[in-house]
Amino acid sequence: MSHMEPRRSRTVKRRMWGGLRQQWKLLGLFEIDQQHEFYSLTCMMKEGLSTAIQNTIDNPLPEELSDDDFRMEVTQIHKEFRMESFAGPVFASLRRSLGMTEKEYQLSLSSEGHYLQFISNSKSKADFFLTNDKRFFLKTQNKREVRFLLSNLKIYMEHLEKYPHSLLVKFLGVHRIKIPHQKKKYFIVMQSVFYPDERIHSRYDIKGCEVSRWTDPAPEGSQVIVVLKDLNFEGHFITLDQQRPWLLRQVEIDTDFLQTLNVLDYSLLLAEQPLHEDERHHSLSFATLIMRTKKSISAITTKRKTSRSMVTSSSPTHTGAAPSVPGTVPEEDSAILESQTDCGMQHCHVMDMRGGSGGAEEEEEEEVSSVQEELRGRGTRTGSAELRDFQAQNRRLLPNFKNPLHVIDGPEQRYFIGIIDIFTVYGFKKRLEHLWKTLRHPGRTFSTVSPPAYCSRLCQWVQDHTK
Repeated sequence: MSHMEPRRSRTVKRRMWGGLRQQWKLLGLFEIDQQHEFYSLTCMMKEGLSTAIQNTIDNPLPEELSDDDFRMEVTQIHKEFRMESFAGPVFASLRRSLGMTEKEYQLSLSSEGHYLQFISNSKSKADFFLTNDKRFFLKTQNKREVRFLLSNLKIYMEHLEKYPHSLLVKFLGVHRIKIPHQKKKYFIVMQSVFYPDERIHSRYDIKGCEVSRWTDPAPEGSQVIVVLKDLNFEGHFITLDQQRPWLLRQVEIDTDFLQTLNVLDYSLLLAEQPLHEDERHHSLSFATLIMRTKKSISAITTKRKTSRSMVTSSSPTHTGAAPSVPGTVPEEDSAILESQTDCGMQHCHVMDMRGGSGGAEEEEEEEVSSVQEELRGRGTRTGSAELRDFQAQNRRLLPNFKNPLHVIDGPEQRYFIGIIDIFTVYGFKKRLEHLWKTLRHPGRTFSTVSPPAYCSRLCQWVQDHTK
């Protein structure tokens, strides 16, 4: 009987947990407390990540990354588990290029607050966790997916260096936990596309097809977090006005890159939130525009500095208003932006977008002055090469908060946009699945198609649903 009691106890516990889990599925997001099945695992993740990041803090990045850095594996032994970190210096350099300090990364991943579990309606068997501040996503991956990412890490980094405003999800770390007598658990850390999420009112996972692409919305007025799909978005548009050409081109560039990796089934994540009156473009002060311009330039120059330490940094610098680079905008918009950046090279009055002068607060004037001085210095040192590069390649002004690369402001709405789940290779199994779905869903669009077709279809969806 003594052996039976623990079994019964475990069975009852599993049933109780199963019932709670069904309720929590309705919520979408909930805290991993001490009663949660993943509490022990997430505590190990937090402890292991804190130590791994501390190792990076204590051992600053080398002047130049080598091939060995891309292949590096560091194992750290803890009381109940071991944790291995892959290509640590490479991911640390990417975090730095995103303007992220190791201390703030460590604080977010190992804070006292519990991780959150996200119950996804994805068919994947992966588990999804969020840091307590919702800034970083942790996702379990299988060994094949991790190998795929690591084998393509160098060209992924080169792509981000070449296109600093890429919409591809930013991978920030790859790790493996080994618990005695249990299967090894691989997981990746990513920047959350939906951050900050306080005022987001709708979320979508877009694949550009129709089969199985509807999700029942949450009841009106509820706090339930539901990620909707393609068919839910029909009749809606992403309204960007002048930024629309930039988005169309960047999606094309990013999906072309994924096509070269021979992958499919990736998703375009999309969220919407209304802009406050003072966030709308027509009321942005000149100081804000200068600061956004500075942030956009920094995204390029920081990536360029990082790329100089890469082994194979051969990305060309785009100059001139070539139509093949992201960010092509109407000429009148280009003139506005040029006047904004050129203004940093000489004395100018603080003006808003409507041409008014003066009226800025003293703090704002000081901020603009410091930016002007910095831009003057840059212009003296480089002959305005960085500004010309910015104007040619990245005519997008990044919002001034911690996740600007996945955010685009339209006239009325702020859109959070990113491309995720890039690990599904179009191999033999997927080809068979394509044939089977062709027979099962004649005349309808489904997710399993060849990488060129998938790329083209998603680009078409963005074009059809933006204005």
